[in-house]
Amino acid sequence: MDITIQPRSLRGDITIIPSKSQAHRLLICAAFSDKPTQLRCPDTNRDIEATAGCLNALGAEIFRTATGYTVFPVGQVPENAELNCHDSGSTLRFLLPVAGALGVDTIFQLEGRLPQRPLSPLWEEMERMGCSLSRPTADTIRCTGKLRSGNYFIDGSVSSQYITGLLLALSLMDAPSHLEITGKVESKPYIRMTEEAISRFAGDFAHPGGKQFHSPGYLSVEGDWSNGAFFLAAMELGSELTIHGLNTASPQGDRAVIEILPLLRNGTPTVSAADIPDLVPILSVVAACKNGAVFTNIRRLRLKESDRVASVIAMITALGGRAEADENTLRVFGTGLTGGTVDSVNDHRIAMSAAIAATVCKEPVTILGADCVKKSYPKFFEEYRRLGGNYEQHLR
Repeated sequence: MDITIQPRSLRGDITIIPSKSQAHRLLICAAFSDKPTQLRCPDTNRDIEATAGCLNALGAEIFRTATGYTVFPVGQVPENAELNCHDSGSTLRFLLPVAGALGVDTIFQLEGRLPQRPLSPLWEEMERMGCSLSRPTADTIRCTGKLRSGNYFIDGSVSSQYITGLLLALSLMDAPSHLEITGKVESKPYIRMTEEAISRFAGDFAHPGGKQFHSPGYLSVEGDWSNGAFFLAAMELGSELTIHGLNTASPQGDRAVIEILPLLRNGTPTVSAADIPDLVPILSVVAACKNGAVFTNIRRLRLKESDRVASVIAMITALGGRAEADENTLRVFGTGLTGGTVDSVNDHRIAMSAAIAATVCKEPVTILGADCVKKSYPKFFEEYRRLGGNYEQHLR
């Protein structure tokens, strides 16, 4: 689906959807706890559904309800399982070590850009500790064998998702194990989110292993700062919105958006993307409309749903702005944006960023492949229209 948006600011009240990052973690903990859990998560998306489906394949029973999910934990672990991760990197990287800890002979199905996204050094560490990993086809991964207890080591500079996967896996093992993180740790707030999720199930992330998750019975997934950032950015660009459902004490790293937006308003800041890779597309839109910005530590942006360095530059350029990058720095110039045609390259955050840019452009904005927002925010354009956005859909 392509859409063409007419320039118009937004106005009204909006409640931010539940955090995708927190939902993944709570679903996994609930699936391996001692009793059923009611999880309040009124809105879902393709990535969350991928994790729920994979947990069902591992022996849980997860049902969608009017307000969220009912999770009946895994009883009998299957000998073999096939897990369809779709294009969710979180689902794959969290559940690959979990399947290894359980000793399930597992085939992971991958879609989109996921087969090209890295798994090293997680792959090598799992093989060192007892699993055998292979790629039967270009879009599948097979995990056999079983992880053993002991001392695990992982380089924290590639992806915090590897650390999350190992923390969850080690918490399911029969004997205490230790995880040592080496190198510079990227996206530390996401690791804290994992630790908090485990602790809410009375687990001990400091000394994982040999501990049962104890379900609190009922949990609520908090609002998603990553998706809330789009509407906070719209406010910064002149839309009159009242935003509900964001926890200012949240461990989510993208809560930093409320500290960065004033910097963009008042100057040309240098912002490290190390802990906030998902914010760079929308912050780039705001920077282009304000005084510009320099984003450092951008290497990992090239490994997202798109090469987000290339796709951000293409988006800003297509909309009449200017941006450029070297190996580890992205510079966005404060030229203003006029409108144009943006290829989402199947990246939900590029599509939503372009839509927010349309609120201040002088000419229409066409977004190619706009339905990619289903990955994280299926109702985004429905909410956009409810808040006054004016667009037409074009089916290919």
